[in-house]
Amino acid sequence: MAADPSGGESAPGGLAEVARRHPDRPAVVTPDGEVIGFGALGARVNAVSHHLRALGLGEGDVVAAVVPNGPEYLELVLATAQVGMYFVPVNRHLSPPEVAFIVGDSGARVLVADAGTAAELPAEVLPRHRFTVGGTAAGWRPYAELGAGHPPSAPEDRTAGQVMAYTSGTTGRPKGVRRALPGVPPEAALTRAQGLILRYGARPGTGVHLVCSPLYHAAPGSHAVGFLHLGHTVVIERSFDAETFLRDVEAHRVTSTHMVPTHFHRILALPEATRRRHDTSSLRIVAHAGAPCPVDVKRRMLEEWGPVLWEYLGSTEGVVTLVSPQEWPAKPGTVGRPLPGMVVSIVGDDGAEAAAGEPGTIWFGVQGAPPSFEYHGDPQKTAESRRGDLVTAGDSGFVDDDGYVFLLDRRTDLVITGGVNVYPAEVEQHLLAHPAVHDAAVVGLPDPEWGQSVLAVVQPAPGTAADDALRAELEAHCHRGLAAFKRPRRIEFVADFPRTESGKLQRRRIRDLFAGAAAPE
Repeated sequence: MAADPSGGESAPGGLAEVARRHPDRPAVVTPDGEVIGFGALGARVNAVSHHLRALGLGEGDVVAAVVPNGPEYLELVLATAQVGMYFVPVNRHLSPPEVAFIVGDSGARVLVADAGTAAELPAEVLPRHRFTVGGTAAGWRPYAELGAGHPPSAPEDRTAGQVMAYTSGTTGRPKGVRRALPGVPPEAALTRAQGLILRYGARPGTGVHLVCSPLYHAAPGSHAVGFLHLGHTVVIERSFDAETFLRDVEAHRVTSTHMVPTHFHRILALPEATRRRHDTSSLRIVAHAGAPCPVDVKRRMLEEWGPVLWEYLGSTEGVVTLVSPQEWPAKPGTVGRPLPGMVVSIVGDDGAEAAAGEPGTIWFGVQGAPPSFEYHGDPQKTAESRRGDLVTAGDSGFVDDDGYVFLLDRRTDLVITGGVNVYPAEVEQHLLAHPAVHDAAVVGLPDPEWGQSVLAVVQPAPGTAADDALRAELEAHCHRGLAAFKRPRRIEFVADFPRTESGKLQRRRIRDLFAGAAAPE
């Protein structure tokens, strides 16, 4: 049991224990500045859990949410986590058809969505129980009614649930990463969920965690929940703005946060006088992942904030490595060594394990244990991701003689823009649905702010002119069917694609062809 600097004590028993011991301690500060205490949050979570059961949901059932950053996300993930349900967070920037697919594929029996999204979703493919946040929509109940009139006491037979996040693949359709329910009380499941956070040096007690990324992303969401279970206050920003971030760090005396390299780039782009205006000395833990961090950017951030940056290699499928701010300067560019109990194997194109320093696909797993997840409803994708007890998310890299892992590409074809994954096959399939497109290829080009930007290269159908009119038509087509972050920043045309003798598309040659070309006016 760790000492609590506020004068009491915090046990590592999660939200329920903190709410009982410190009901008046601030748990959440909303984007609007509302402060919610641990006692009030715990009561609200319990009421939502009771209501979900009253709606007929039981262990293994699914609750999906398409919500903006706010307390609703935390309430839902915590409520499902104590009654053995699956919680499916959905990217709220997806198009209505993309949202509807995930909701239907997951088998969600309850859906919570912001009012704007709710109004655009086809009711006939949605679950019966639907609640809106931030407004009203026909056929939906206000979110405030979820849990209303139900007891604030803990539900009986509490058992741990799971988050089932969706991740795309080379087929272009997102798949849920589904883990078996552990069948233990929620507190017993915290050890696994908080393992990474504890390795940063975080401890039960008081602290302030700042959320500056979308909570529906696996890493920001899990970090926010993990720090909340430790008794730390979670301050939620609606979206990231560099100067607002610095202001909030100073105003709330923030001790921890989770970021991506794009955030670092934007902070460093601020005038030095602006950066110096805000006191960031309270920061103790700045975790980052989501995309490779340029060595120069990370060096500058370490100079800016001191030894507080913790980098890891992870995905929805699992967390693999970790490097401390003290280790990294001796191994610039590394994403760390495998976590205790983790096995990492680099496998070359020939299927053999690569020697130290040799590149290949990164496979990982818990030593002596089978993989802990499957891709929901896709046994083929599940099987293709396995190599004995190891799995891969498709990343490529190498391991040096000291066991440090270095990334070369995060999935050879994957585009990572602002820390968000864009899968080329999904964008290509959408373009190919247009009658003027004979073939399409999507690649990522270097971008100084976003890391990468999405480039679509199109071979027009016979008889179709490759001109600005076609470019505008395809841009409108992408706008109708793809989330904003997936839409190509540029669309270029070719008469044919470079391919190998076997017909395989040579994406590297496409990238090289257009990397130095100016974007169209």
